[in-house]
Amino acid sequence: MNRTDFTPFRRNTVGFDRLFDLMENQVRQNSGDNYPPFNIERRNEDAYRITLALAGFRKQDIDITAQQNLLVVEGKKRDETVEGDMLHVGIANRGFERRFNLADYVRVEAAELADGLLVIDLKREVPDAMKPKKIAIGGNTLEVVHDKDEEAKDKDADAA
Repeated sequence: MNRTDFTPFRRNTVGFDRLFDLMENQVRQNSGDNYPPFNIERRNEDAYRITLALAGFRKQDIDITAQQNLLVVEGKKRDETVEGDMLHVGIANRGFERRFNLADYVRVEAAELADGLLVIDLKREVPDAMKPKKIAIGGNTLEVVHDKDEEAKDKDADAA
């Protein structure tokens, strides 16, 4: 197994322990099982889409669970009786569990299953209190000054 050493980065950063732990755990857990295949797409700066190929699965066979910083997609294997003898079984219909680590403030917006593809739309919504703000230094007090773009949006909203 090829292991990446994050020691130089840990030495020069503060508060990124969770990120480095996630990357190290991902390398450890990557067992090579690529079922079901999936794509991750960045739709814009704050929107993402995960698409899983789930041929043969129905809506009732799939569970999607969103927790803080974790999205779990599970597919349950169906026991179907087939009339006659199967000569070849090439369509995978085995159970699976696929986990996706999510960044802070990323939430599931929608999930749809159509044409054998499960599409999960995600959106990042950073609270206003967490958005960057300019801090003006004046005397002994600090005053919060919003970006000029934010001020223009506020003025436009007040005018409407």
